[in-house]
Amino acid sequence: MGRLHLDGLETLRDHAVQARLCAYNMAFSELGLRFRWDAQTFASLATIDDERARIAAYIKAHHSHLLNAYSAEFLSQAILDRKNAHTLGGFAANGKIANVSRASDSSQGYSRRARVPDEPGVPALAGA
Repeated sequence: MGRLHLDGLETLRDHAVQARLCAYNMAFSELGLRFRWDAQTFASLATIDDERARIAAYIKAHHSHLLNAYSAEFLSQAILDRKNAHTLGGFAANGKIANVSRASDSSQGYSRRARVPDEPGVPALAGA
């Protein structure tokens, strides 16, 4: 493969990673959670195959106080549901692009303003 082709793939991969990060960070914000993932955090969690397990591992390691009020399964599913609302597809742990996110155009425009979802059944997490 030529260098130009590899550069294009790396750029596409970088955009996909940024889109996924944006989707996760939007989900955290919408749920009132005060955490934000960066590319390094995302890469460190990529060795965990299951998305729910990846999110749960992060919560257990960095925000274990939340587990006093919520189960890791509940938090992981709530985050995953909100994140999936912002994406079309997945990004495999091995770095292969499955689909690109709808949020890719706004990946640089993430707002830290907390929002409470208007959808029934999606909790605003207290004390996050």
